[in-house]
Amino acid sequence: MIDQVTADKTWSRLWTRLDFVVAFFGIATIVILLLINLPGATDYVGVDNDDAMRLVQVRDLLGGQSWFDLTQYRLGLDGGTLMHWSRLVDLPIAALILAFSQVLPAERAEAAALLVWPLFLILPLFVAVAVGARRIGGLPAMPIALGLAALLALTSNRFLPGAIDHHNVQLVLVAVIAAMLVDPRHKPASFALAGLAAAVAIAIGAETSPFVATACLVVAVLWAWHGSGFAPAARAFALTVTIAISALFFATVPPRLYTMAACDSLSISYYGITAVGGLLLLVTVQLASHASRRTRFAVLMADGAAVLAAALILAPQCLQNPLNDLDPLLVTLWLDFVIEAQSILQQLRVEPASLGGFYAVGFFAIVVCLLRIVRDDRREIHAILLALILVSWLIALIQLRGAVFANLLSILPLSLLIAELRRNARDDPENMGAGFAFAVTTLLAVPSVWLLVGVFATEGTAGVTQRMKGSVGPATSSQDCEAAAALRQLGALPPTTVVAPSNTGSKILRFTAHRVLSAPYHRNQGGMLTELHIGLATPAEAAAFLRGAGATIIAYCGTDPQTETIRELKPDGFYAALERGEVPTYLEPLPRDPKSGLALYRMRF
Repeated sequence: MIDQVTADKTWSRLWTRLDFVVAFFGIATIVILLLINLPGATDYVGVDNDDAMRLVQVRDLLGGQSWFDLTQYRLGLDGGTLMHWSRLVDLPIAALILAFSQVLPAERAEAAALLVWPLFLILPLFVAVAVGARRIGGLPAMPIALGLAALLALTSNRFLPGAIDHHNVQLVLVAVIAAMLVDPRHKPASFALAGLAAAVAIAIGAETSPFVATACLVVAVLWAWHGSGFAPAARAFALTVTIAISALFFATVPPRLYTMAACDSLSISYYGITAVGGLLLLVTVQLASHASRRTRFAVLMADGAAVLAAALILAPQCLQNPLNDLDPLLVTLWLDFVIEAQSILQQLRVEPASLGGFYAVGFFAIVVCLLRIVRDDRREIHAILLALILVSWLIALIQLRGAVFANLLSILPLSLLIAELRRNARDDPENMGAGFAFAVTTLLAVPSVWLLVGVFATEGTAGVTQRMKGSVGPATSSQDCEAAAALRQLGALPPTTVVAPSNTGSKILRFTAHRVLSAPYHRNQGGMLTELHIGLATPAEAAAFLRGAGATIIAYCGTDPQTETIRELKPDGFYAALERGEVPTYLEPLPRDPKSGLALYRMRF
């Protein structure tokens, strides 16, 4: 009996230790992900085009391409396509491949690296979530927050084996920033770490720039409100973000591009705006921390005007969506079909059942934060979380990609609420209402629950069963035209320029030595438009486009959604003719591979 009591006390103490709780949930989540995804897996790279393209970029780096040269020379028109992705994500993946290649063949080394990297990121994500939850809700909120984070990791595609695009890294950085900003003791170390994470987030991708800007504004407002008591924290944040963004700019941007203002990657635009803001905050903190609150806010408004002026001078075009400059044809035939770029109205038309999974939890958390603020319950912490969640949720209204950040941040205020309801239910076990409130609130804090409810409401139990099994229905273009087996015949041909659907482009780059005109990246507008015009042109007109692009192979995928749309728009077009079997005389059909959905044609010269 004594041993049992001792064991219970030991177990209880373990659950108060952050390292134990993070390790428990982290290992459990990783094991579950492996058990679900490894059996029956046919590829070690994630299903997203970005995963394949990231691997191509890493291979180029390992093959000797310069650290400062992000051009994908096998993509697009002559000269290639300058990609906007950061080497900061390429580096750890390349290092893992090099490490595993010491004991494994090349392909297995890649597979091992792509297995380890996304699963490893679960651990820093969980550390940040645990720290944030403990800071706002104490020890009871910590395991609840980690349970919600585990469900998010298990039900999203960001941490699956092979998911090596930069979105999982961005989620980790966002969680770190939030956890550091809610430090109730305002420790300078916390805010220095927040500043470092903010700078790295900007360097990795522009998607998080509205969130980072909001985090910077939060720090500035906290200083204006608290004054000298908050000065060390504000100084640590401002100094770190300024030094870090400067170091990252010069470490990742080639000298020839120092003056180029890009809105989708770290460039003089984001560097200049961030550095100006950081320096102004640093000087302001040094000079005005002991001034009155009204004076501090006035000075802060002047700083804001100066930062806005810097933005208007350096890159006024970056104050809008970088995708607004896309050619209208690309918007119609490509962007409108990219799920993560859909607005709430577009998603409502396409798949209304999914709206709850994207928006409900974030809205729930916003309401909870507002109620806490009104009731003066940990007002400052909930005001910080409200700002961070709200900006992510508003971005999600414009582009769905922001929803996962809102769902992640919502874990912090909702874990506190669930912990309180759990305590109420435990203290009064006969109160059925308390237990019901705890159970329902826990369910409402899980995005996948809202998704399943929406599917059930629109598709019934059959739809829910299909989603639970992960069924994707009939064979898709990914299975027909993009797998290694489907591209084997194409890969055996001498390297040349290939015309293929944009969805197939990154896979062709991965599995073959060919060059492709099109892959789904907005910086490759010229190549994408050329491929679209080829498909839309009459067979006679298409010949001129093909010769102008130097293309000698056409890889036609009849099941590709974009190709289907082109055929519907232009029944007399090139792709429609190929679908009917009407092959122009300037093309030579190659023998059809029965294992591939691709029909290959070679230009006659």
